[in-house]
Amino acid sequence: MDDDFNMSLRKFLKQVGVTSQQAIEDAVRNAGTAVAGKPLTARMVLTIDGVELTHTVEGKIMGPSV
Repeated sequence: MDDDFNMSLRKFLKQVGVTSQQAIEDAVRNAGTAVAGKPLTARMVLTIDGVELTHTVEGKIMGPSV
């Protein structure tokens, strides 16, 4: 792949990572003790128009300790 593609892809993935982490932290903070120490199922769905891509990643995030 060419350099422009790689740079734009890396920029997009960095934006996804940073904004997703902020959103998760805010949601968990707002949930309070209801999620303390509990496993939370997280799911990220990536779609790209024009290339028929749908990619799902699922995992567990442990709620913070009290």
